[in-house]
Amino acid sequence: AQAVYESIRIGDIDISHEVWQSAFGKSFDAARDKGGLLDWGDHEARTLEDMGYPNWVEKYCPGLPNWEALKSEKCWKNFVTPDSGGKGRWLEGPYEWHTDVMPNRLKGLGIDDLWTVKFAGSADALWAELKAAKAEGRGTVIFNWSPNFTDAAGITFIEFPPYFEGCRLENGGTLETTGCGSPKGWLKKAAHIKFPITHPDAYKFYTKMSFTAPQIGLMADLVDSQGMDHAAAATEFIAQHRDLIDLWKN
Repeated sequence: AQAVYESIRIGDIDISHEVWQSAFGKSFDAARDKGGLLDWGDHEARTLEDMGYPNWVEKYCPGLPNWEALKSEKCWKNFVTPDSGGKGRWLEGPYEWHTDVMPNRLKGLGIDDLWTVKFAGSADALWAELKAAKAEGRGTVIFNWSPNFTDAAGITFIEFPPYFEGCRLENGGTLETTGCGSPKGWLKKAAHIKFPITHPDAYKFYTKMSFTAPQIGLMADLVDSQGMDHAAAATEFIAQHRDLIDLWKN
């Protein structure tokens, strides 16, 4: 996921239609600064990636979404799993997405003695956990992002101390500041420098293309909730947004 921007820069891949600032901003910037990868503008949608929970587990942790609710024994004990060493568990995405951001956050908040972070192998593993927790009637705290199908699925982000530039350890922060939450960020389009020449019609469309958060959420819902394959989901989305697609084509 991080290497794709270098692949675009050297011409092995033509485009990346969805570059998330918080997860991939550094890799994108590094490839762009070397030359060969172009910033093709932002989508209308803004992004947020952070830890959240399905609304039906609020009964297991009174006081959510305020993060201080996580301090209570009446809360964290309801999120212990067989692999969490007697602590409440946060299920993060794959490690390479954010590396130690969430473990460091637990330390910064002073609750790493109550909670631990485990890493999912894939996005699908996150949704499998969500489904299993609901079926088993247990609490779960999982990594989530917006825009996503979860925008309409009743999943709430935990409210952590506000993010500010430099609060995280990897950006020069300290243990006292690294408990900060996540920033809202841009959602960009990237393209190889020769894309306008090799694919002129696609380039014109790509330049105009800008999705809103609800539109991206619908696309994700068609696949992740309704079980469509990507081709069928694309056909359905286009059918529902024919006027918009035709506008971008002209």
